[in-house]
Amino acid sequence: MTGDREHPHTTTGTGRLLTVLAWAVLLFGLWLWGREITGLPDRTGGPGTGDVFAVGTAPTPLPRPAAPLADAVPQRLDIPRLGVQAPVVTRGLDAQGAVDPPPFDQPGVVGWYGAGPKPGAQGAALLVGHVDTETRPAVFYKLSTLTPGATVRVVRSDGTVAEFTVDDVRVLPRTDFDARQAYGPHRAGRAELRLITCGGSFDRATNSYTANVVVSAYLTRTTP
Repeated sequence: MTGDREHPHTTTGTGRLLTVLAWAVLLFGLWLWGREITGLPDRTGGPGTGDVFAVGTAPTPLPRPAAPLADAVPQRLDIPRLGVQAPVVTRGLDAQGAVDPPPFDQPGVVGWYGAGPKPGAQGAALLVGHVDTETRPAVFYKLSTLTPGATVRVVRSDGTVAEFTVDDVRVLPRTDFDARQAYGPHRAGRAELRLITCGGSFDRATNSYTANVVVSAYLTRTTP
């Protein structure tokens, strides 16, 4: 699951069962997306991403979290340190139940999992993007180089800019992958963000990458 919807309601036994089943389906779909759906078509060459599997740690104290915002649809993602300014489009699940990333012919576009929390609202919002194409780097090519303390901004449909601070950067091997740990909220009550792409090295035998880059951030500021 990409985040905690946390709608206030009374949950019945049937409701709890449906919620558990929904979590299981989405976690499996996200795992599939990481293993195979985001694997690039077979190719003879292409830029690599490195094999960084260390967890990023903050060198200095990070700012306090800001209060979550009301719902608003994301329109653009800005990562100043990487020079990224990318449009955001809403994506769902494909026929196999995995998160459907932007098409390969749109390497500069970021996909937001629209059934999950909205960036800036409570829970962990999921943004996915390609690391490269058959011929060139894509929008999240340098994502693994981010470090805790970096700023990520999301321009929203209500005219606000939700500013997030990176607090965790991981390149997770796809063996024994824990989707809940990667995509679920780190702290209850916060507005969080997950930026996800392929990582590690490209395995031609499986036609996919060997790891996932997962950048975690939390809301620290809002500007008009």
